[in-house]
Amino acid sequence: MAQTIALIDYGAGNLHSVYNALKASGASSVEVTADPTYVAKADRIILPGVGAFGACINALGAIDGMIAAMDKRVRDEGAPFLGICVGMQLLADEGVEHGTHQGLGWIGGTVRAFEPSNTIKIPHMGWNQLRLVQGHALLENGEAYFLHGYKFDATDHDEVIAMTDHGGEVTAAIGRDNILGVQFHPEKSQHYGLSLLSRFLDWSP
Repeated sequence: MAQTIALIDYGAGNLHSVYNALKASGASSVEVTADPTYVAKADRIILPGVGAFGACINALGAIDGMIAAMDKRVRDEGAPFLGICVGMQLLADEGVEHGTHQGLGWIGGTVRAFEPSNTIKIPHMGWNQLRLVQGHALLENGEAYFLHGYKFDATDHDEVIAMTDHGGEVTAAIGRDNILGVQFHPEKSQHYGLSLLSRFLDWSP
């Protein structure tokens, strides 16, 4: 029986590109869904995200029962989870963007804007080197595609998996146990991104 993959649709993700990348990585059953009932039973869950932290968390919370279904399936039952870009940032305790907004609180930390600088461009956009700070089954050193104006400052450095550099060190991946969040876009990262998604499909944390 094919494993079921829930690609959560809350109006804030690059769904078409992520869907196509998953299929190209070998996924046989990907469901773009806003149905908490489906999410609550899915074998694997992916939360994409593009846009402002506050708008995204509000859109996710506006789907009745979705956050509760995610929480139960991922944190209580251990389903493999991947958050992409803002989908990673929403794992934080809070995001500071046009006010302070409460996040999911799965990974301790705060999402903040890059400091204005004459030496770097904001948003951080384009290919950048990813450097692992601890081993992880899904990630390896390499180049990935980034597009973001805010960064994740983790409370516990043991939950930081990889870093990149943009005017200083920037968190590129966070996680623990069955949860992984990546700041870059696997769906835009060509072979590097497809390899990550392929490993995610086989991941047994």
